[in-house]
Amino acid sequence: MSTIPTPDTRQDMRLVPAALICWLAALAGLLLGWWTAVAIGLASAAVAGLVLWRARTRPRAVSAAAALLVLGLVTAGPVAWRIREAQHDELRAAAAEGLPATLRVVVAERPKPVRSAGYADQQAGARSVVLATEVRTASVDGRLVPSSGRVLLLAPVAQWASLLPGQEITATGRLMPPRGADLTVAVLSVRGPPGEPSPAPWWQQAAADLRAGLHDLCQSLPDEPAGLLPGLVLGDTSALSPRVEQEFVTAGLAHLTAVSGGNLAVACGAVLLLLRLLRLGPRLSAVAAGACLVGFLVLVGPEPSVLRAGVMAAVALLALALGRRGSALPALAFAVCVLVVADPAMATDFGFALSVFATAGLVLLAPRWADALVRRGFPPGFAEGLAIPLAAFLVTAPVLAGMAGSVSLVSVLTNVLAAPVVAPATVLGVLATVVGPWWPGAGTVLVHLADPEARWLITVARHGARAPGAVVAWPGGWAGGLLAAVVLVVLVLAARHRRVRLLMAILVVGALLVFVPVRVIAPAWPPRNWAVVECDVGQGDALVLATAEPGRAVVVDAGPEPGPVDECLHRLGVDRIPLLVLSHLHADHIGGLASVFEGRAVGGIAVGPGRAPEWAWRQVAAEAARQAVPLVELSPGERLDWPGLALDVLGPRYVPARAIGQQDGTTINNSSVVLRAETPAGRVLLTGDVELAAQADLLADVGDLRAEVLKVPHHGSRYSLPSFLGAVAPRVALVSVGAGNTYGHPSKSTMDALAALGALVARTDVDGDTAVVGDPSGPAVARRGEPRGPPRR
Repeated sequence: MSTIPTPDTRQDMRLVPAALICWLAALAGLLLGWWTAVAIGLASAAVAGLVLWRARTRPRAVSAAAALLVLGLVTAGPVAWRIREAQHDELRAAAAEGLPATLRVVVAERPKPVRSAGYADQQAGARSVVLATEVRTASVDGRLVPSSGRVLLLAPVAQWASLLPGQEITATGRLMPPRGADLTVAVLSVRGPPGEPSPAPWWQQAAADLRAGLHDLCQSLPDEPAGLLPGLVLGDTSALSPRVEQEFVTAGLAHLTAVSGGNLAVACGAVLLLLRLLRLGPRLSAVAAGACLVGFLVLVGPEPSVLRAGVMAAVALLALALGRRGSALPALAFAVCVLVVADPAMATDFGFALSVFATAGLVLLAPRWADALVRRGFPPGFAEGLAIPLAAFLVTAPVLAGMAGSVSLVSVLTNVLAAPVVAPATVLGVLATVVGPWWPGAGTVLVHLADPEARWLITVARHGARAPGAVVAWPGGWAGGLLAAVVLVVLVLAARHRRVRLLMAILVVGALLVFVPVRVIAPAWPPRNWAVVECDVGQGDALVLATAEPGRAVVVDAGPEPGPVDECLHRLGVDRIPLLVLSHLHADHIGGLASVFEGRAVGGIAVGPGRAPEWAWRQVAAEAARQAVPLVELSPGERLDWPGLALDVLGPRYVPARAIGQQDGTTINNSSVVLRAETPAGRVLLTGDVELAAQADLLADVGDLRAEVLKVPHHGSRYSLPSFLGAVAPRVALVSVGAGNTYGHPSKSTMDALAALGALVARTDVDGDTAVVGDPSGPAVARRGEPRGPPRR
């Protein structure tokens, strides 16, 4: 009788100890001081020497010890010295004093936009970029300073976004201390344009032209797929909408837009497959795949995860060219050693860690688990499709938990659903990038062929992010990561026992039977007969006023970013919006404007007389034109009526000229539209972000400000007049505020004043979405109880 052979999943572990020690030593040196790298390197070299002396007759042990000896000495020497140089660089001391400086630097990476919460798209919203650079010469406060360290430039997006790696420029600004533990010695805040830029290397310019060509080709697609496809292919998320980006994070698909080994495997694998079909030899195939590898690395840029994958792939291709079967784990360990020695800052890079851990999980765990499932009768393709995302989730969950302070419970399912389309989308995108400049018609066809795959990924991410309990809060930082690792190890070890597996399955099924009907089949939200809902959109405003017609509501403000307001409206079942009012044009009130239109009919956009900031007004006007809805201005004294809802416009009473053209924050706040709504729950006063002057105007010009419900001005800031709050005398006070915000909102003095008036205070950072329901005894409050996390920075 013949038996089915079991695949050999054993791996060569000889380089693993050296890679771990090298990584650990560099990490300790960066976090604790360069001397710890010396201590760990010398200790590991001593242990390796002892093993070499005691295990001379065991070849594998000798090989592992020799590698550990070499890496220990390298870590204690060159690696520790580089860390010491960075930690004692003279620019670091100057940065601590905030001195002005002029630097001649070489750009090391492509500029990365700094996204501010509240912008509907990154290109419109990003005002600054961050550039990683290497110092050539430095002048601090008029004196030359010897330095060859790394400096981050924080510069205006307009003049600096087009720079390319390899260009040498002069930058003038003020030094600031660096954040994080890496080799960066200072941050330079730059105001003006780059000085005396040198030409970019021809290959970088060619890569930039190819990237720009892909963006141009994608303009023929709808906005969301057009922004996603360059991210899938090149890791270029500059056009990716914040909403889609957040949904990918929540659904556990963010790795798809961070170029790593998967993209390289797809690109090089496609070349190898084509050459195998043409029956060319392994050496020629390896050379062609190597050329593809080099071109792809230049195209996407020197990201840590890409470099790790590139070194690993180069080792594997060399083994192929030499006619030897390469082993993935030695290649991974070699890549870690080479990259950490070449750049010790890799040791603290989260992207590098995620990439290494994910690859290790795919090498060590996925084949074993897939084989175990096949032995239990699962089809091979299904077994691999389940084992791969499960292994990747388990090994990366501790890093993600510590980094984000949360754990995605839907990532395994979403990755299983996404897996079939990732490779086709990547191949089509790469072909479009390469072919497009010479044959635009073919490039357009290729991106349209990739459009359904991109739409499928967006659909999977959107539904995954909306799933009840998609993300579970978790302690952040190192402690949270270690706790997640301990929990996962315990679960994996426990699952090896049949009875424990059965018990875990029963618990999971029981939880599904209890929570799914409660949360999905018969959701408790929204409460019946709700009149007002303050949406939890983070550090911003979005409020919904119900009419007497189901599914129809007036919306006031749209929150700081696309996504949260759409989710709130989706939960409320709102699909018709007769009017969307923007109280004023600050980013935290208009950033989600585009997502209000997602699957909804909107009658018009209403604004006040303010037209500042100018960029925001242009964005609102452009969105109104794109959606083909009227843009109207509200004035005090106007009244708007719908069945079950009436709005009276109370303010602004006075708008100075600078609120129309200039960008003074307090003036813009005081130009907020102030509304009083008549609802089944009583009168609701909507105040935007009005501060002291505008509140005084309302007190002087409006006779009766009393309302049962108050939308507290300016997220509960301290700029509220006690006399104004007393004149309103609310029974319910709604505070829209983001958890962990850096503005000190809400102010204790304002909260104390409301409590003294006897108001019931509801805060979105504590209570999540908050509804006000009409009741014979007065307005009642219902809380959804799932506040959003800290605002993104």
